[in-house]
Amino acid sequence: MPKLTDAERDAFLAVPGTIMNIATVGADGAPLVTPIWFIYEEGRIWFTPRQHSEWLKHIRGDARVALSIDETAIPYRKVVVRGRASVDHEVGDDDAWRDRYRRIAQRYIPVDDANAYVDGTDDQPRALCSVTLADAEVRTWRMPVDDEPYQGIWAKRYWTRDAKVQQRAPELFEKSSS
Repeated sequence: MPKLTDAERDAFLAVPGTIMNIATVGADGAPLVTPIWFIYEEGRIWFTPRQHSEWLKHIRGDARVALSIDETAIPYRKVVVRGRASVDHEVGDDDAWRDRYRRIAQRYIPVDDANAYVDGTDDQPRALCSVTLADAEVRTWRMPVDDEPYQGIWAKRYWTRDAKVQQRAPELFEKSSS
């Protein structure tokens, strides 16, 4: 499957309205997946849990997270991250990073509505967290486009030796990336 270049990844992460799913690990070892808003800036994915968020408690207890960001339209770009979340600003320190929170909200709702939302909820403390991509395992992929071989939709390890698609165009299969 074709991987995104760093520039393609960064452009995809800048697309407004794309929801991120964050997976955290509870004290009992159980996973929790939560769809949230985010912004990608300075090589980091930033997000803002509310003070009583279950997943903020998880991050404080075990910083390991997985992030999944994808789109539902062709070419079905995807970014999956496994890393460690940091709490960059604690709950109650919201004034120090409120402009970043405005930028996050503005990715999902019109500017005036985003500002009204932020101003209308600024009495409800949040933390500011991030995952630095350079310190994480980052996997990306998308569907083949233009004249790229169809076989590229899956990594080679997924195809069986007798796959129909390989039999029809073995020369293309050899060119696909793993």
